[in-house]
Amino acid sequence: MLGLDPASLSLTETVETLAGNRVPQGVRSYAQCYGGHQFGSWAGQLGDGRAIALGEVEGQEACENEVARRSGGAESPPTYEIQLKGVGQTPYSRFADGRAILFSSLREFVASEAMAALGVPTTRALSLVATGDQVLRDRMYDGNPAMEPGAVVARVARSFVRIGSFELPASRGGEESELVKAFADHVIGRHYPHLFAGAEKSTISQGKDLADGLETAGNPYEGLVLEVARRTGKLAAEWERVGFVHGVLNTDNMSIVGETIDYGPYGFLERFDPRFTPNVTDMPGRRYCFA
Repeated sequence: MLGLDPASLSLTETVETLAGNRVPQGVRSYAQCYGGHQFGSWAGQLGDGRAIALGEVEGQEACENEVARRSGGAESPPTYEIQLKGVGQTPYSRFADGRAILFSSLREFVASEAMAALGVPTTRALSLVATGDQVLRDRMYDGNPAMEPGAVVARVARSFVRIGSFELPASRGGEESELVKAFADHVIGRHYPHLFAGAEKSTISQGKDLADGLETAGNPYEGLVLEVARRTGKLAAEWERVGFVHGVLNTDNMSIVGETIDYGPYGFLERFDPRFTPNVTDMPGRRYCFA
């Protein structure tokens, strides 16, 4: 996917980089700032408090671009962002330590690769490094915290921008509201360039035979909303196809490019149960259950 030489992953410099102990020369790492609605209520700024991006690399595979294919356009290799999760505090950590534990990191590594193998759009796992540190966590949210082995997982995605990335500057208003358009321009230019290339329609697809849908009168921002809605709807259908329940469908956990992101208290159905939720904090209302 990234065209990396497997032998390079065993080099000391590479291991130190993937463990978050070294920033490669010429790389300027950064952390995103986003907010979100949690369980139906606005929660303000939420992150990113424990993940930093090392930058972007051009992939070796052509990515799906339905609009370009329908119009006869050529597909081009995607650009992927590499992010380290669990490396410590960022400017947006608030009261948290910015660390990740081995238990949750292993779950994210295994699940993301399994979902990719099942054909579900998802972030991918590049590496998992045990840090040797001990991290205090209340894994079951039952008031019984314990020390857990720490870890850093390197994950890869076409984008780690979330719906909540737009909500935060919009909620703050004033000069920050101008960031919404700047952010939209960046997302459209990088992930939906056909919207700036004169496309006058965007569709919400419900199968291969559905005709083009809603007119956007050439407005790329309306087109962005429709494209994100289409991809998110398609992603939800893919989840139900394999019996996957995300468990935390807050807007800070919803990708702007329609990929599964942030594997927290997820689960898979062992038998059909529309009320199933793997999230113990969601069990009273079951807002994010299977169906």
